Amino acid sequence: MSDLPKPTLLVLASTYPRWKGDPEPGFVHELCKRLTHRFRVIALVPDAPGADPSGVLDDVEVVRYLYAPRQFQTLVNNGGIATNLQRSKWKWLLVPNFVFAQWLQARRLVRRERVDVVHAHWLLPQGMTARGLRRVRPLPYVVTSHGGDMFGLRGRALTFLKRRVATSASAMTVVSSAMREEADRLGLRAPQMQVLPMGVDLQNRFTIDPDVRRDANHLLFVGRLVPKKGLRYLVAAMPRVIACHPGAVLDIAGFGPEEDALRAQVDALGLSAHVRFLGALPQDALPALYRRASLFVAPFIRDASGNQEGLPVVLMEAIGCGCPVLVGDVAGVADLLGEHHRQASVKADDIGVLASAIVDILQQPAMAAERTAAIRAAALESIDWNVIARGYGDLLEKVLPAKGF
Repeated sequence: MSDLPKPTLLVLASTYPRWKGDPEPGFVHELCKRLTHRFRVIALVPDAPGADPSGVLDDVEVVRYLYAPRQFQTLVNNGGIATNLQRSKWKWLLVPNFVFAQWLQARRLVRRERVDVVHAHWLLPQGMTARGLRRVRPLPYVVTSHGGDMFGLRGRALTFLKRRVATSASAMTVVSSAMREEADRLGLRAPQMQVLPMGVDLQNRFTIDPDVRRDANHLLFVGRLVPKKGLRYLVAAMPRVIACHPGAVLDIAGFGPEEDALRAQVDALGLSAHVRFLGALPQDALPALYRRASLFVAPFIRDASGNQEGLPVVLMEAIGCGCPVLVGDVAGVADLLGEHHRQASVKADDIGVLASAIVDILQQPAMAAERTAAIRAAALESIDWNVIARGYGDLLEKVLPAKGF
């Protein structure tokens, strides 16, 4: 058994680190590198301005494909595909070549590298590419929906394509139980359907440091600055929070297309002394923020297009560092919050309710810390990367053709 070569796993993804330490979400790569002891992992991802060339990153063979002149390769980053298409209609012109270039490079890799199994992150377009590869060779594939592809890409034609991807897959995973319900509602009938979120390093990176004391009245948000994050409601709630806690400060760590509008809102409300924009930060800078903050506020909403979060990684990171959390009550967060769901979530687009919830938590830090400790203890058994990577590795091995692996 040990003398056999490792099976080759081809991973298809859109959001992926452009370089080591990239502030863009890196959960696909985090999973890939934890599968390298069981598979030879090749990640096929789009190129981007400033990205490293194709090469090896943490034992993962990263292959980047061009889909436009480099300066115009802006479909994926700084907000995600769905948000970028909503904000800049001209970027729809990039979609056909984005899909075709991915398919062409994937076909070359399948022919050249003798790929054994494919893992497609997001139903569209990666799932369609994985399905199309079966015309080259009858490869099994697992498709994972992260939320935006299921909730945000709507319409009869797109739903039809999602159904075809799910039906042809060997297995499908979603990152929350609420997404499984949505998949059923949409008629996505995969042969196997599992709830298997992305993970968080709760053993080494996102941990509690007993030597660090939390600041008083320090609110924190981390993530992309896009509509579904609901940040405009948090900014709007700040005057009410400050009225009860005059020293309250909100740090916003992240970047995205909403930044200019949010800065203008802060100025209009006279909040420049209370709201700080930290910009994009690398992953290794986040634990220190989570450990100091009084409260991590993630006012998630369902945006005008229907897009919303699946199971936010940043929420899991904050909990890993023992930071009390308050989150918008969107589908999926109950999986992580469990019995504490009602106390730690709120209708975030109701500014009065949001502000009151923040004030209440700031006034009861001991109770908030106790609740967070209970959530974290449960999370160790369900979302730590060791648990999640094992689950994905087992699933991918299960769908492998019988070759003695």
